[in-house]
Amino acid sequence: MNLDTPHAANPRRLTLIGAGLAGPLLATLLARDGWDVDLFERRGDPRVHGYAGGRSINLALAERGLNALRSAGVDDDVLKQAVMMRGRMVHAIAGEQRLQRYGKDDSEVIWSISRGDLNIVLLNAAEAAGVRLHFDRRLETVDFEQRVAHFVGEREDIAHDFHALIGCDGAGSHLRAAMQAVVDLGERIEMMPHSYKELEIPPGFDGEFQLEPNALHIWPRGDYMCIALPNDERTFTVTLFLPNEGNPSFATIRNGVEAQALYARDFADALPLIPKLVHDFDANPTGMLATLYLDRWHLDGRAVLIGDAAHAMVPFHGQGMNCAFEDCVALAAHLQRDRDTATAFAAFESERKPNARAIQQMALENYREMSDRVDDADFLLQRELERALAERHPERFVPRYAMVSFRRLPYATAFERGRIQRALLVDATAGRSSLDGLDWAAVDRMVDARLSPLPAEV
Repeated sequence: MNLDTPHAANPRRLTLIGAGLAGPLLATLLARDGWDVDLFERRGDPRVHGYAGGRSINLALAERGLNALRSAGVDDDVLKQAVMMRGRMVHAIAGEQRLQRYGKDDSEVIWSISRGDLNIVLLNAAEAAGVRLHFDRRLETVDFEQRVAHFVGEREDIAHDFHALIGCDGAGSHLRAAMQAVVDLGERIEMMPHSYKELEIPPGFDGEFQLEPNALHIWPRGDYMCIALPNDERTFTVTLFLPNEGNPSFATIRNGVEAQALYARDFADALPLIPKLVHDFDANPTGMLATLYLDRWHLDGRAVLIGDAAHAMVPFHGQGMNCAFEDCVALAAHLQRDRDTATAFAAFESERKPNARAIQQMALENYREMSDRVDDADFLLQRELERALAERHPERFVPRYAMVSFRRLPYATAFERGRIQRALLVDATAGRSSLDGLDWAAVDRMVDARLSPLPAEV
């Protein structure tokens, strides 16, 4: 057994578990603020061995995540490898395509980024900031009383003395399991009755994108759908979402040949673009979709969880990474204000937990919008009115998607205002097939009565 004790008594020493995305970002922010930081990762260094990707829906980077990357000084390096997405390109079953913009113009877009590319940028930043990186080190056990964490390496057991542990190790967090063994965290996991499978659209014969690159493509089919996100190497990552039971479902679509038949029937314009559909469907794992809820995120001043380790969510609002990055900024700020980790961890949980719950709920709601409502006539009319009201009342009426993706308004506030705005849109468009003849003065009064002005800075 190796003993890792050179700074054990140092209250300015923080140990982070998990070097995926949130881990190296938080490590960079903390090291730049003067903390002594160790970062442990169970896998090898992707900069040496290549990125060991698993089941991974493409990442959508929005303003909350960009703000965190700016804080770490790596936003330019990341955006060089990202592809801009202006909106949803909706593919009807007959093949027609319609772009639904996310925002008012190209100042309000999101970015598609490879998890592997982003991971490497963040690891380089952490190392440059002075973080000690430890790869091939899996967290095995934690003695919270003695403040010793045991990591298993290739041929060794490492005893690492810590002042405080920060769990950035994802939905299957080993640190969360260690905390749960000594205190009830109130863990609840709610499975979504859907799963997913990843496929790929390669570049065309000319080496270019085979679909419009600056959009997130959606084939909505009611209770199931297919999406495609662009990559900077001119490919698209395709994700098929199906229920676990019913028809069609993963119970009836059991192999690549059956998946090919489903595409021929329901996603006919996509099928010619996916030449390895049968192979990839059979070879790639089926991913599960779940929401993780915890009543408690921290153990006094000895450990705290962030990101998916504390509040994993389904991917349908594209906010999992953005929320985790916002966690990093919030926790770093609390640790800067309150050098006592117990105070900082408690304040961090108090601030972030209601916001995490709000975005988890919005992510679940967004599945129905993406799979079913994006080509619904009532929804499209409400979207038309939503855009008009955003122009008429920019200080009061901000679409919920914009509040979540293009501003840093607390998620909980965006959720509540979004609920009020949705009710207003439903009321104003009830019984209508168009906005012709709408009493705009009455609608303006509804906006003034139901929505207070938003602070300018959010």
